[in-house]
Amino acid sequence: MTREPVYSFAIGVGRTVFAALRVRHTVRGGQHIPDTGGAVIAMTHFGYLEFALVECATWLHNRRRIRFMAKQSVFEKPIVGRLMRSMRHIPVNMKAGGDAFAEAADALRDGELIGVFPEAGVSASFTIRDFKTGAVRLAAQAGVPVIPVAVWGGHRLLTKNRKIRMRERIGIPVHYSFGAPIHVAPDDDPAAATAALKTTMEELLGELQASYPEDGTGKWWQPRVLGGTAPTPEEAAAADAARDLRREAARAAQTARK
Repeated sequence: MTREPVYSFAIGVGRTVFAALRVRHTVRGGQHIPDTGGAVIAMTHFGYLEFALVECATWLHNRRRIRFMAKQSVFEKPIVGRLMRSMRHIPVNMKAGGDAFAEAADALRDGELIGVFPEAGVSASFTIRDFKTGAVRLAAQAGVPVIPVAVWGGHRLLTKNRKIRMRERIGIPVHYSFGAPIHVAPDDDPAAATAALKTTMEELLGELQASYPEDGTGKWWQPRVLGGTAPTPEEAAAADAARDLRREAARAAQTARK
């Protein structure tokens, strides 16, 4: 394995932080993480740290690194962008993602693991939203499997629209479930393959939620349908739409002042 000091340092920092927070990791299905060869790692997205949590779980299992696809804006930040490029993550222009898709497909053919969030954004309802078809199309084009991954509990560390006190982050159980590889043929219907991927990930998530060691009844981090107080999918979508309008208005005002 090629030495990558920046990535190794980042993994070390992540493990140190999670250890300091006394995160209690439980991993199921680790045998499905391929030891060699390319694969699309498709993850649920309820908080901002799933990428680091899944990478740590993968690293501890077989020392493999995941190259994540992330918004172009992240790479435009001077220090963070340099670090992201050093770790060979892939910038995605949300309005024109063809170059990122091609780069990710080439990396998969070269035997890399590519991490994607099929929902293309954090779900504030803590339920799985509709998927984009990119994950299955990428796997089909590169001739590699999709590894579905559900994570439950990671959103209790850091998520959107919620200020979490430090003491609330101590000792959080974070459970992972890596599903069996899903193979997508080039002539498979992307919409049908994506629907099947979503169903699989919903099943993995349901199993994690059913066996989670803490009762979420009445808690902010539990979906409404399971007795929690998280926003419903409709409420979360409305909040996202309102936020997008505020951002557009702010950008327009900034442009007008120039």
